[in-house]
Amino acid sequence: MAGLEWLFYPPFSALAIFGVTFLMSLTMTLLNRKLVNQGQFAEWQGEMKRWNADKERAKKTGDKKLLAKLKKQEKRVNQMQSKMLKGQMLNMVITMGLFFLMWQVLTFLFADPGRIYVARLPFSIPFLVTQPGSVLPFYLWYIVCSFFSSSIVQRIFGVRMGMGMQPQTPG
Repeated sequence: MAGLEWLFYPPFSALAIFGVTFLMSLTMTLLNRKLVNQGQFAEWQGEMKRWNADKERAKKTGDKKLLAKLKKQEKRVNQMQSKMLKGQMLNMVITMGLFFLMWQVLTFLFADPGRIYVARLPFSIPFLVTQPGSVLPFYLWYIVCSFFSSSIVQRIFGVRMGMGMQPQTPG
């Protein structure tokens, strides 16, 4: 890597780390879309929400007929919850695996003990950097870039992370 030394020192190191975090966020979003059927996921969530609301209403009113009907549907609702959880767990395992792999590579490349920092911020970040012009070591810069790139990718695709990815409704 004789010709690429410049990539490992500021300001290029900051840009390289941001580029990697952006690509990771993009990859995770696309993988999530591929692994989780968004339409089915949203449909199941709506159905479970209705089922839970009906169950609460039946308990409050003491409607035994409705409770019996809901009890018959309980097995199917539990199966839906189980399938959703399996999809989410698979996505989490893949995400964490990719994160740890990339963390090892980036740590090897950018967390050199002789290098004090990878980025210098022209602004402050509350609870992280109190003065403009402060320097950030690799791990702090990675966290900042990761949050920022995730929010950009989420805006681009109009999704949010969390309990699966659901399309955001304007409002």
